[in-house]
Amino acid sequence: MQYITNPFDQFTGSDRLRSPYFMLILVFLVVLSAWITSKLGMAIGMGLIVLPFIFTYLYLLFMYPILGLYTAIILGFILLGLGRYVKGVQVGLAMDGILYMTFIALIFNKFRERVDWTPAKKDITLLSAIWFAYSLLEVVNPEARSFEAWFSGRGIGLYMMLIVPLTLIFVDSNRKLDAILILWGIFTLLVTFKGIGQLTFGVDQWEKAWLDEGNYKTHILFGKLRIFSFLSDAGQYGANQAYSGVVATIVSMVQKDWRKKMFFIFVALMGFYGMIISGTRGAISIPLAGFSCYFVLRKNIGVMVTGFFLLIVVFVFFKYTLIGQGNQQIRRMRTAFDPNDASLQVRLDNQKKLKVYLATRPFGGGIGHGGVKAQRYLPNAYLSQIATDSWYVLIWVEQGIIGLLLHLFILFYTVGKTSFQIMFRIRDPILKMKMAALTAGMFGVMVASYGNAVLGQLPTSILIYVSMAIMLNSERLDTPIDLIASEQKELSSLAE
Repeated sequence: MQYITNPFDQFTGSDRLRSPYFMLILVFLVVLSAWITSKLGMAIGMGLIVLPFIFTYLYLLFMYPILGLYTAIILGFILLGLGRYVKGVQVGLAMDGILYMTFIALIFNKFRERVDWTPAKKDITLLSAIWFAYSLLEVVNPEARSFEAWFSGRGIGLYMMLIVPLTLIFVDSNRKLDAILILWGIFTLLVTFKGIGQLTFGVDQWEKAWLDEGNYKTHILFGKLRIFSFLSDAGQYGANQAYSGVVATIVSMVQKDWRKKMFFIFVALMGFYGMIISGTRGAISIPLAGFSCYFVLRKNIGVMVTGFFLLIVVFVFFKYTLIGQGNQQIRRMRTAFDPNDASLQVRLDNQKKLKVYLATRPFGGGIGHGGVKAQRYLPNAYLSQIATDSWYVLIWVEQGIIGLLLHLFILFYTVGKTSFQIMFRIRDPILKMKMAALTAGMFGVMVASYGNAVLGQLPTSILIYVSMAIMLNSERLDTPIDLIASEQKELSSLAE
């Protein structure tokens, strides 16, 4: 006679706790962990505690490799700020590790059927490989003096080469694109909330220690704190929040679900508020340039005229009025429109000095060798004594005029080709607006990078690389199914 096993008679996880063998194993592991902690220190003990979480994450990563791309975006927001709390640990290597591990997970996940690399065979992949190859050749630049300096700046070429193909492979639907935009929005809010906390309650003890290391010179001006949240500095905080604000504003316009619409509107408002409280003057150029780009992409005379009129009002407000002059943030941002500003003159003088030095050095001085940040490796070098400030000046100093021209070509090629697709090729109106949002945001960052080293810093750099891959992959997302669905939604909304 065959008996059927009743699933309710089987042991559950809680029932196993009654087993003496299970309890013995559990007690043994607890005692072993306590002994290891007492002998090797609290850091090792904490490592044992997080070990199960690491194994769980790795399991999920190998099951769903796209998790690695999401993690890279999250790390872009938190890594550099984490360095204020975790001393002596190379937190920056975490980005390298998660990107390499994502490739490994992707290969193992498709081990039997093999990975289809076809989606990654794009012009942007080739351009990112060329840019990385040029950056790699900078190791043997005759002017370079320190491999450690090059290694510290490896992300200039490495991260783009790793992130672009991963994005092309993973982001193959509008649903996944929306997931990235929502994740981006969530961390934009968290960054702003942390900034509001610094503005309201002041900095914590670790942030104060970071300011005391010398960063107070650039982050406490006239007795007022420039808000930096948990990003690398106030400049990156203000620029990235402005960037996020531009993207979220445009994305919110095409949301049919009122909850998503309100979410992106809130992200946009908080992003622009973060820009204001950062005290970063150059960040104002991101919405000005970004929205100007968007108005052109719309190809609508009414929208273009209205939009440019609003931008002119903003420009006149900062340039020719004293309204709000009592507010420290507005007062500082207004100096960005002053051509006689003292700091601007210092930057122009520095560029004149660098122009003479680089006239005979077409490949620059070597990656990681430019600006005051290089003093960590080359304290007495000529280039480390002159602040670069601008992202493009930094590229020029470290990789020469050849590197600068190559870098600018890649950026303008991406924006130019995507703009053409938005204006004449993409059929899905919703996808068209999302691509316009990414393009406008990127163009704003490109303009702002003339005054500050915005584009190459976390998290903006990671967001830019992900956006570049998505922008040049619109034909994969603009499918007939998506087109039909979007047209049906448009017709139903008009009927209502």
